[in-house]
Amino acid sequence: MKKILIAFLLVTAAFSINIYLSGCEPHLKPAIGKEDEIFVLADSTQWEHYYEILSPIFEKEIITPQPEMMFNLKRIDFSELNKFKNRKNLLIVATLSNGDKVSEYVKSILDSASYQLVISGNEFAVKKKDVWSKDQVLVIMASNTIEELRIRAFKNSDNLLYYFQKASDDRVMNNLYNPKYERKELEAKYLNDYGWMLYIQADFVEAINNPKEKFVWLRRSPDTDMERWMFVHWIDSVNADLLNNEFIVQTRNSVTQKFYKTMDDKAFVEIAQENISHSEFNLNGKYAIFSQGLWRMNDFSMGGPFVNYTFYDEANKRIYMLDGSVFSPRYEKKSLIQQVDVNLRTFRTKAELPKEKKNELFELLEK
Repeated sequence: MKKILIAFLLVTAAFSINIYLSGCEPHLKPAIGKEDEIFVLADSTQWEHYYEILSPIFEKEIITPQPEMMFNLKRIDFSELNKFKNRKNLLIVATLSNGDKVSEYVKSILDSASYQLVISGNEFAVKKKDVWSKDQVLVIMASNTIEELRIRAFKNSDNLLYYFQKASDDRVMNNLYNPKYERKELEAKYLNDYGWMLYIQADFVEAINNPKEKFVWLRRSPDTDMERWMFVHWIDSVNADLLNNEFIVQTRNSVTQKFYKTMDDKAFVEIAQENISHSEFNLNGKYAIFSQGLWRMNDFSMGGPFVNYTFYDEANKRIYMLDGSVFSPRYEKKSLIQQVDVNLRTFRTKAELPKEKKNELFELLEK
């Protein structure tokens, strides 16, 4: 799901938390709750100010036919903290000069060096994983005053969002990936025939495999009201100069007009031009353009969200387009498009795959 491009790299927090929040215990139970919920421990008297700061960072609208937010912020009181220590996403926010219970709690879990960094204005946020539950993310934001918090949050907004989005994507991928139900025979075929691999779940089927057009279409739950589509398209013997937003729109429309169409050829899929955004993205170490928006049938009979990664493979002088779409008129689209999104990012060229994985897949072809 995304998505809005976030920073390429995590910013490492410069201050530490004392042993009370050490976490990482082997007996921790998995965190529970919805992926898009962030529970915020904050003083009620300051919540209005905090919400004005936090909402633009985390409650960004993502592109789906109906408005959906990337995350939903839910304040919890200090007295409720123990009830929410098992949730996936937790945020503690405090102004240390306020003197409320949350501020005093934050002071108690900061060691002296960390506290001095906050007081001096050199640091204001720290991220911790697996503190009270497995696969949990906890972020603590602290400053001397509301205004100082506002300024620092604005300057670090991309990284704050990235903390939660990356953790959510990792959890989703961990839930999707199951080697027992992996379509390894398809993965091996594409690796052998085309030089690339994409993780394929058992319930995806090959809808089109067209070597001449350099196009592969995979579908999940076809002809239902919860469809997911992924396609891989590539163009050989080209240079990186082609890679721009206009090229992506033209190429995707050309491909979907040819392959995403009704049985009678009267209607086909196209991008809803008024609802598309492009941004730069670090795709497994490669420069890519990430596009997100809405697709629709040209007769306006149906539509949904899509995500797209397009990048240049220097080694093979090839442009790859990785695209995922959702058609789910009766269900929330956000979680489905996130699943497709993280699945697309499993894409690897033959040169990028570990030797063990290549050997495993090629052995299947020999049987």
